[in-house]
Amino acid sequence: MYSYEYFVQSPQKLSFYSWYGSTKLYHFRVPSDTMLLRWLLQAFKGPGSECTDVEITVHFRSGAPPVINPLGTKFPDNTTVRPSFSIKLIHNNTIINVSSPAPGDWFIAAHLPRSPQKIEVKGVANPCTYVFQPDMLVLRLTDVTVLQPDTPLSQTLSGSQLRHLKVFIPKYTSDLQLELRSCVSNGSQVCPVHLVVGPNTLPQSFQKVFSCTDQHEPCRLHLPAPPWDTWLQVTAEGRAEPNVSVTFDAVASFTVCRPGSLGPLVVSYISLNQSLNASAASLSMGRSPWHLGKRMGVGSSPFSLVGDFRNASALSGFCLLSYPVIREELDVVSVRFWPLSGSGIIVWSSLPTLFPINLNTGMDSGSTFIVSLKLNTTLGSNNISVVGCLSATSPVLSLSTSQNCTTAFFEGYSLYLSDSSREAMLSVPYPETGNWYLSLQLICPTNVSECQQVQANVEASMSLTPCFNDCGPYGQCRLLRRHGYLYASCTCKAGWEGWSCTDDTKAQTVVQQNVATLLLTLSNLMFLLPVTVAVYRHYVVEASVYTYTMFFSTFYHACDQPGVAVLCIMDYDTLQYCDFLGSVVSIWVTILCMARVKTFVKYVLFVLGTLIIAMSLQLDRRGIWNMMGPCLCALIIMISMWVYRCIHRHHCYPTSWKRWAFYLLPGISLAFVAIAIYTFMGTNDNYFYTHSIWHVLMASSVAFLLPPRDKNTEPWAWSQKLTCRYQLCKNTQEELYAVT
Repeated sequence: MYSYEYFVQSPQKLSFYSWYGSTKLYHFRVPSDTMLLRWLLQAFKGPGSECTDVEITVHFRSGAPPVINPLGTKFPDNTTVRPSFSIKLIHNNTIINVSSPAPGDWFIAAHLPRSPQKIEVKGVANPCTYVFQPDMLVLRLTDVTVLQPDTPLSQTLSGSQLRHLKVFIPKYTSDLQLELRSCVSNGSQVCPVHLVVGPNTLPQSFQKVFSCTDQHEPCRLHLPAPPWDTWLQVTAEGRAEPNVSVTFDAVASFTVCRPGSLGPLVVSYISLNQSLNASAASLSMGRSPWHLGKRMGVGSSPFSLVGDFRNASALSGFCLLSYPVIREELDVVSVRFWPLSGSGIIVWSSLPTLFPINLNTGMDSGSTFIVSLKLNTTLGSNNISVVGCLSATSPVLSLSTSQNCTTAFFEGYSLYLSDSSREAMLSVPYPETGNWYLSLQLICPTNVSECQQVQANVEASMSLTPCFNDCGPYGQCRLLRRHGYLYASCTCKAGWEGWSCTDDTKAQTVVQQNVATLLLTLSNLMFLLPVTVAVYRHYVVEASVYTYTMFFSTFYHACDQPGVAVLCIMDYDTLQYCDFLGSVVSIWVTILCMARVKTFVKYVLFVLGTLIIAMSLQLDRRGIWNMMGPCLCALIIMISMWVYRCIHRHHCYPTSWKRWAFYLLPGISLAFVAIAIYTFMGTNDNYFYTHSIWHVLMASSVAFLLPPRDKNTEPWAWSQKLTCRYQLCKNTQEELYAVT
């Protein structure tokens, strides 16, 4: 019997890909006993004839978010990446079917092609909208027959009928054998049965598929290292002719491993109190408890371990030696694992040393799993080495230099230590949710008896970190969230690329970074020109605004640099806000100054406009109308005043053709060229040049557009401007507005 379950997530607007945060992540939970998983992928394009068809890439992965690399960049050294299953869509509906899917977390990541390098000014053009929504339909079995260990289960299949079974794999199972006995079809001892064992994961599936057709011997499937503490799905499909039945007995048998452990733990009252007090005193130092044991002189941990295996004879009768591992939560998606017995681990040749690692919290799959091994002792021969295997769901219990690090349904990650290579590190971005195991074993390929007399001391360090190496000096680690699920990714700068910002193919050199910083900062010195002109013409308020703009623009760009040439005199957000505010207010006061309104009205408009601009920038700092709005309002006021004077005087204003030819037209031309470069020519690659040109052109434009000094005002007459003292003050306001 079957039941249907339907899961829907809200649609999300897709973005062009520049880093992992550009993707839209969808998180689903597939129930157990699911027979069929069906994805309904829906892609929509926004209205508008200018919106062209864009290819949408969709990635799938079971257990963790997909690790993708659309830009083809390099991953860090010692990083292993498994490719994810992906398809491409162009604004249509697509169905993806997955039979016998792995239960648990499934993730879908969708994104548009590579982000264009052009810097888009918000509000100049309406960007096209592309929306993606995945829905999940599962066909779930409501009644699955349980296959008990070593107990034959009689089954009958008619034609191509399916029968679904499941068997529970207990912990410490080293081998699983599935067998079909007494198989009879149409009175003969043939067995037209097709078996599919295990879950299906994308893109690479380790499902075991085999057929027993025409086999007279018992049909057997041997699975070394099956997944522990989980239900294993078995599907039997009849391959007989219609109306022909097949009968058989299904039998599952286990080979159970006997583990050796470091117990029991004897905790003395004194050592426990000492460890607790020392732990409280050392929390600020960031040390784990096994560091404390060394300082207290109680061995490699604050606990006394009884029953340690000191020689090979104590290992007889066991198939593995298990070390308890403590999970220490450090921060969000940041965990440290350390063996309870300390970092120094004894590795033998007769059996593997095992570390169980729990990544079952649900958030662990959104970080990077790092394993580091260091050989502390000398092995004495180049032929002797320590082989390690990191695997999920179950450990590899028999290690050798020729054997792959592979379990029944998982391909693990290998590590290797020797006298010539004493350190090994492995980085696994976005590890699958579940129980992981690190197996270590001493290997002697040429002389096995030599290994019986050798022990290796290995220091193991295991941790979960949001980003590998904190994204390095040219990256920033960011935490992302999707419906309560947290995951981390790196955003790079200064031309560095890659998963952890380690790809320097397009990286800027230190010289290029310094040149970019100097261009963006020193180009602001051009504002000294309008400041000087404004002071000379007695526009002191305007000169103050230009000085404010020059100061904050210089230090904002000094703080905004992506490389090593960075100088922040205050908070970055404050510098950015002040830079934007000064730029818009500079345009506002310049145009109002050109309007030549009465002094009282001008200063009221100065203050009122600045307050409104400050409010609008707080609402939307990068909106184009934050600059265009004040410009248009000021232009309307200026044009109104000029038209009024033209009508009142019956003559064009300004009246001097030299004013138009040598000041207004050059100033307006410079302003339009600056706006065109700022709006249409800026890209990520040429930003340092185009924005520096913007600074120069706008500062030069302001110097040309500032109106001339009043004829009735003496140049540099500061004593008369500031106070009248005992002189008779002359009111020249009427003459002021008649100046051309």
